[in-house]
Amino acid sequence: MKKSLGPNTFALPLPAFLVGSYDENGNPNLMTAAWGGILSSEPATVGVSIRPTRWTFDGITLNKSFTVNIPHVGLVTEVDFCGLVSGKQHDKFKEASLTPVESSLVKAPYVDECLLVLECKTHKTLELGSHVLFVGQILNVLADESILDESGVIQSLKANPLVYGTDAAYFKLGAEVEKAFSCGKKLLRNS
Repeated sequence: MKKSLGPNTFALPLPAFLVGSYDENGNPNLMTAAWGGILSSEPATVGVSIRPTRWTFDGITLNKSFTVNIPHVGLVTEVDFCGLVSGKQHDKFKEASLTPVESSLVKAPYVDECLLVLECKTHKTLELGSHVLFVGQILNVLADESILDESGVIQSLKANPLVYGTDAAYFKLGAEVEKAFSCGKKLLRNS
């Protein structure tokens, strides 16, 4: 039997993104964001929802670009820190001992320690209520060679991405269950 929990933000898993932007003075900033994900493949887009009161909101609005940095589980303390304090009062890169790298494609920094980075220009915005959805067109994906297989495909378990749960905790991926676009074929009839 299922229990009704009413309208809420319970979807699993949630990402633990680090969103990179520059402030009005050109200072690199980061924000932890769980409200986000891939939105389209043509054009390739990713979305992050941010409250207008956040320092990152102003940076993305000003520069019309941002990075989505996908941290590995070894960065859990740094990710949590970036969600606890504001870039208006804190130099998050410096205080978290993270290395800002200037993107060559967009006016936004990325985190050198993250093994996977999406470089995005703002494609659209949508006011949703408490948050504004920034739809970023992905201009480039940067992947550390350590997470690629011999064909250049990103290996999820090697990337070891940090994820967020509805119970206010961070998690890591578990073992592969089945191959996508394959196991469901068992249910095809007359094929």
